[in-house]
Amino acid sequence: MKIHHLRNATLVIETGDKVILVDPMLGKKGTAGPTFTLFRFKPQRNPIVDLPTNAMPIVEKTTHCLLTHLHPDHLDKEAENFLRTRQIPVICSVKDEAIVRKRGLNVTQTVDYWKETTFLGGKIQGIPAVHGYGFVAKPMGNVMGFYIALPNEKSLYLSADTIYTDDVHQVLTQLKPEISVVACGSAQLDLFQPLLMRMDDILKFVKNAPNQVIANHLEAVNHCPTRREQLKTELSKIGLSNKVFIPNDGESITY
Repeated sequence: MKIHHLRNATLVIETGDKVILVDPMLGKKGTAGPTFTLFRFKPQRNPIVDLPTNAMPIVEKTTHCLLTHLHPDHLDKEAENFLRTRQIPVICSVKDEAIVRKRGLNVTQTVDYWKETTFLGGKIQGIPAVHGYGFVAKPMGNVMGFYIALPNEKSLYLSADTIYTDDVHQVLTQLKPEISVVACGSAQLDLFQPLLMRMDDILKFVKNAPNQVIANHLEAVNHCPTRREQLKTELSKIGLSNKVFIPNDGESITY
């Protein structure tokens, strides 16, 4: 299995002859959506960086697309156009199916929470995700993580945009994924508590993950203050640097 980190939460999983695009934000810098903060962090239209130059040649090979939720930093207009024109098979939450179909995308499979279904010759199940601490999670809407076990590959947990919950803990400690992806930007709006794990919960996730961790959702949208170097520093303090891959945009890793 080869995992390409492109930008923010957009990644590509290559397994055999299948190429799975996850949460695509494919637009140029500043075209995916408005600034998410006006005064807590510098207002900038999102994304705040361009895609790396090697991204689209990888994306062009896509055979399937997996969506955790429908926020514009996980599915932008450029990505919708790409998926629609090619009628690429889309896999999403049962709760998102109607909207995704309405946008003209080719939904070929839906996933429900904690229900295991077949997927590309292996298995996939939906994992609850809570997009924020306290009541801000409600307006953030439905989000779904995925636990994926494909033939002859390491098991993979895409935790999606979530804080650390009992469900996340259950996946890490009971399903024991061999690769776990965690959103580390600690996103915040101008008001309310963070929308993603604070640093203490990121470190807790890493400690409890049974195997390797990939850190994403960093330095690509204006409301995510956590920097790669900051995360590296915190991980080194607890001696877990070797457990976590913090990719630069356009970087890949093979498991």
